[in-house]
Amino acid sequence: MNFNEAIAFLNNLTKFGINLGLGRIEELLNRVGNPHRKLKIVHIGGPSGKGSTTAILASILQAAGYRAGVFTSPHLHSYTERFRINGVEISRERLAGLIEELRPHLEDMVAGGFEHPTEFEVGTALAFLYFSREMLDFALMEVGLGGAIDSTNVAPSMLTIITNIAMDHMDYLGHTIEEIARVKAGIIKPGVPVITAASGEGLSVLEETCRQKGCRLTQVGRDVTWEHISHSLAGQNLTIRGVRATYHDLALPLLGSHQQVNAATAVAAAEVLMEMGVDISAAAVRSGLAAANWPGRLEIMRREPLVIIDGAHNYEGARSLRLALEEYFPSRGIILVIGMLGDKERSKVAAELASTARAVVVTKPNSPRAGNWRELAGAAGLYAPEVHLEEDIGKAVEKGISLAGPEEIICVTGSLYMVAEAREYLLKLRNAD
Repeated sequence: MNFNEAIAFLNNLTKFGINLGLGRIEELLNRVGNPHRKLKIVHIGGPSGKGSTTAILASILQAAGYRAGVFTSPHLHSYTERFRINGVEISRERLAGLIEELRPHLEDMVAGGFEHPTEFEVGTALAFLYFSREMLDFALMEVGLGGAIDSTNVAPSMLTIITNIAMDHMDYLGHTIEEIARVKAGIIKPGVPVITAASGEGLSVLEETCRQKGCRLTQVGRDVTWEHISHSLAGQNLTIRGVRATYHDLALPLLGSHQQVNAATAVAAAEVLMEMGVDISAAAVRSGLAAANWPGRLEIMRREPLVIIDGAHNYEGARSLRLALEEYFPSRGIILVIGMLGDKERSKVAAELASTARAVVVTKPNSPRAGNWRELAGAAGLYAPEVHLEEDIGKAVEKGISLAGPEEIICVTGSLYMVAEAREYLLKLRNAD
């Protein structure tokens, strides 16, 4: 099986949809020797910020001299991005080989009366198998959806991070903050330390769960705090006051005040690992933050005109993006290019972002879950004076650029599927210049 055949096989598994539960992944992992039990796992959940927090913590561990594997989803341009060790993606050949190895086990499971594992479950098993064979020091596993019944939750974690609690995936997780928080709290294991930047009702649920399971909870914003120093389009500087030390004037190349919270959460995690005996110096914390990289999040793709992309795929992400735009570009007009999946809070996102825009271009994410993508135009039209529809993502980006005045910014956002395609198009334009 070559790489293209492996990807076609994985894509075909999307027909099994989102099928929550741990039975299939446990059976599959048992058939390949339970590789997840051989790893030191940090488990990261939350509706937003978990990818950036994972990337920053992985960078700190790498700066400290460790081999850290990272499993995240979805990817931007290639499936190989989901499996990285010290920032290096799995090779196409290795990924194809692992899929070929897993395939007969999948067929045997179905023949034995089990439901076929989903695409995400197969990806999770692939990550565990790959990381266990690479003899990693740590595996950072990002939750796919929810927590309690997400396939990554088979992991015997040494540390749990829940970045925040917000309305997300309501069709699967619940329709109140409390319901969603209880699902997210499902990744908390007895006696395993927990770190969160959650607040309000969501925090109350996490506190209750930690009391019941005997877990120490570190709260970012109370136990670990931060202070913004300065920012520019190259990044920002902040001071983080941890439990063990204060880290002065840290450089962070990621933009937006929400990334300060994510950085503080990653530093809190590093400090808990220090207490477990992991050798991480203050210098490694500083170097790790300075080297952190997470594409597609407030990323500047072009300077003339200024084009920014951001995967603000839910309300919390949209709110963070709006605040960042107000902070960095308080007096500049905005042309918004946006496309969202059908299961997202389109009206709430439109209220956050379209209300800041002079013009909006609505486009269609390249996903079966795009639904009636044109509905977003109606929601945007309640706030923006000018709304355009352009189904093709590349043409939508071009339309946004053509609409921009001399001092205006083009902001491309929405579903990561849409942002990924827009980013690829913008990279081609950059290379053509």
